[in-house]
Amino acid sequence: MNFGIVVFPGTNCDRDCYYVIRDILNQPVKFIWHRENDLKGIDCVVLPGGFSYGDYLRAGAIARFSPIMSSVREFADKGGLVIGICNGFQILTEAGLLPGALGRNRSLRFICRYVNLIIERNDTPFTSEFEKGEIVRMPIAHNEGNYYIDDLSKVEKQVVLRYYGENPNGALDNIAGIVNERGNVFGLMPHPERCSEKILGSEDGLRIFKSIVRSL
Repeated sequence: MNFGIVVFPGTNCDRDCYYVIRDILNQPVKFIWHRENDLKGIDCVVLPGGFSYGDYLRAGAIARFSPIMSSVREFADKGGLVIGICNGFQILTEAGLLPGALGRNRSLRFICRYVNLIIERNDTPFTSEFEKGEIVRMPIAHNEGNYYIDDLSKVEKQVVLRYYGENPNGALDNIAGIVNERGNVFGLMPHPERCSEKILGSEDGLRIFKSIVRSL
């Protein structure tokens, strides 16, 4: 299967995702500049973490207008798999591809450390390698990870990951990752690409990428 990693000005986790997909999973992958709009031949689009231009206004608020995002929306509407990690999650909510919004951490400080998560759903293309109710460990690194939606009932069935034991950023209902209603668009604040090798302290993140490969 072919992965496409979207690169925005300021993105800094694109190379990490590229390494995991190419060198660990041995899958074809290429970078896609945000000014492009061609997703031909791509099976899964990755919106990586880091930052994107315009984040000083609001995380993802400007990046959502990049030409590539029109193609990502069309790709998702046709059932293509899209995963947005950290800043990618923020962009997906700003673009309306996922419900809710992500605001400043409750502490108003940048947080960078490992957290515990509970798998709420393993029936998605992104989590089939996990057991429902399983506790996993992944790192976070964000300033705006406080997930909010005005009506929690709108996303209760779409929650895939929750913070377990501790809520590091004040996110509503401990939400750390959700999918759209169709289940083919996934946004999460933890960084699976940063915990895909044993030497990094956890391989839990690799299972997300393995789930994607398995689903296709």
